[in-house]
Amino acid sequence: MNLQLNDIQQQLLDSLTRLLGREYSFEKRQQYVASDDGYGVQAWRALADLGVLGAAIPEAFGGFGGDAVDQMLISQELAGCLSLEPYHGTAVMAATALAAAGSDEQKARLLPRIAQGEVKVAWAHGETVPGRVSVQATAGSEGWRLLGSKPCVVHGAGSDYLIVSAQVAGSGVRLFLVDARSTGVRREAYRLIDGTPAADVQMDGTHAELLDAEASDAVIGQVLDHGINAACAEMVGAMQAAYGLTVEYLKTRKQFGKLIGANQALQHRAVDMLAALEQSRSLSLSLALSLAGRNDLAAGAQQVHAAKACIGQAARQVTQEAIQMHGGIGMTEEYAVGHYLRRILVLDQLHGDTQYHLGCLEGRQYH
Repeated sequence: MNLQLNDIQQQLLDSLTRLLGREYSFEKRQQYVASDDGYGVQAWRALADLGVLGAAIPEAFGGFGGDAVDQMLISQELAGCLSLEPYHGTAVMAATALAAAGSDEQKARLLPRIAQGEVKVAWAHGETVPGRVSVQATAGSEGWRLLGSKPCVVHGAGSDYLIVSAQVAGSGVRLFLVDARSTGVRREAYRLIDGTPAADVQMDGTHAELLDAEASDAVIGQVLDHGINAACAEMVGAMQAAYGLTVEYLKTRKQFGKLIGANQALQHRAVDMLAALEQSRSLSLSLALSLAGRNDLAAGAQQVHAAKACIGQAARQVTQEAIQMHGGIGMTEEYAVGHYLRRILVLDQLHGDTQYHLGCLEGRQYH
């Protein structure tokens, strides 16, 4: 399955590739991991200046009016350099939620600032028990208040705003916008296994703004579909990079006077890696095209679950093989290939792991 890029998309990708090559060498990434921010502050500003953050934001709010395909392309590129930037939470999850459910005032206030890189917004929908939203929202004379906690909010510690799902008596689950500096917000920061910043967020009577849309279940489903699309694209990007490192290693590493790439067994394993990568690339592209309405099939729940489950399995296979074929060096902190597996493990958990989505496909899992 192929995708013909238009001139704007090709120029954006070419510019993004050059920017990441300049700002995101593996050595620089290690410096970002060790920093207090946990990501490249200058790189984030450069992404905004390039138009990456506004690529899928409507033109009326300072973006370029792109869609899920643009999010897929950008996510693949960012994953190739193991990006730590808060692109996923801010430019995918939050921007999609605001565009779909925000009031005109909320959109005008936040979407242009997201496109310009002025604010970071975290998506706080995960639960200790998946599918059971525990945060409670109550309305009073001073507006809405939230009580409860959200675990493992990616980039939650450094975000300016949170989009939080909460239970409303008689109305089900609704989405709320929270100023992360509000009274009653407590954030316990830590790092995930790939170095990505995250936080457990506690809200004790925190003031919140209700997003405008009534059909919150449909909106949350739409936002999650876009998040899964981006996560799948990131896994493909990470697989591509790990495969590239492995092929290069096979072409240059000598053992007993011969290139190890001459070993037929290793050649067969490399072909299996390539097959898994290309199948995953096709699944990711098909999902993005469906979400963007660029083919005859509307993206259904089955397609979303299948893409996340299949790509998650393939990504583990490819990155584990990459480490094994590198031998001892593949396990070191100083070499990039092992970090791709760590990134895959985080992405596999994001928006439901492989087993969760397989369970959804079999009809035995909560939604």
